[in-house]
Amino acid sequence: MVATKLKEYIDFSNDKDIDVDVTITIKEGNRSVDSIKKREKVTRFFLTIILYILVTFLALMMIFPFYWMIITSLKNNSEIISANQTFFPTIVMWSNYVYVFQHFNFVTYMTNTIVVAIFSTIGTLITTIFGAFAFARLNFKGREALFLVFLMTMMIPGEMMVISNYITVAAFGWIGENATLLDAYLSMIVPFWVSVFYIYLLRQNFKQIPNELYLAAKVDGKSDWSFLRKVMVPLAAPTLISITILKFMGTRNSYVWPNLVANRDEFRLISNGLRGSSFVDVESGRVEYGYQTAATVLVTVPLFLLFVLFRKYIMRGVGRAGIKG
Repeated sequence: MVATKLKEYIDFSNDKDIDVDVTITIKEGNRSVDSIKKREKVTRFFLTIILYILVTFLALMMIFPFYWMIITSLKNNSEIISANQTFFPTIVMWSNYVYVFQHFNFVTYMTNTIVVAIFSTIGTLITTIFGAFAFARLNFKGREALFLVFLMTMMIPGEMMVISNYITVAAFGWIGENATLLDAYLSMIVPFWVSVFYIYLLRQNFKQIPNELYLAAKVDGKSDWSFLRKVMVPLAAPTLISITILKFMGTRNSYVWPNLVANRDEFRLISNGLRGSSFVDVESGRVEYGYQTAATVLVTVPLFLLFVLFRKYIMRGVGRAGIKG
């Protein structure tokens, strides 16, 4: 069509040489455009292949440790410590899992972990909601400066707070030889009720809620508590679910602090129990890695299923929190 229009436009000159030259140039241009499109398709095809290869390689690197953990839990100890490692057990030892339930205090450790995780998560949610609401909606003098100080504390490694936290819980009498199970629970729960990162995450989500809703609620005579409970919390539900899951998983994975403040094995969490003396052979003093990894699999699978079921809420909550600053 372009060639026809150009031809009609140039016909007034009655110059056939010009007509032929224009037609040839347009045909050559069309061929060059087609070649460029073909090169782009070929390039896109090879880039897609390279991308899939890279993603597959990274996925295998992430999955391999879990696969190795599972096959190790099905091996005997002599095969595990052997120099010739195999990618599948020579003899499948299902008895490793039987040993875990018979000799490992699985119920006690899991009960302690669940109790500490639940109450620690509830306390963190309460402080996070109130803190995020204050920094997002309430106007008070020095709000931004105080929030900046809160963010600066995120730069401090958590290990630097171990000594101060230990001195605090010791002053309350929650640790020591006379400490009870309740004292051990309090020492593992209370010091971690405030999380600056979760406050920041929820504050960013609260700031996405239009301020007109807050002003309209104030005009209707609603209190800040009523607006927070009926409007802001339901709208921020994905982020709150994300915080709940992440906090629960973090408490379950904690090792150093529970091992420090819980002076008895029956007070400790599952992460401490996996590194305890339950898997040490009394005669040889060697660690029975097959039993230990079997217990690790039993602890990891429920947490993995929890993440799979709620992964969309985690992604949605974290994603929404970064849209508006």
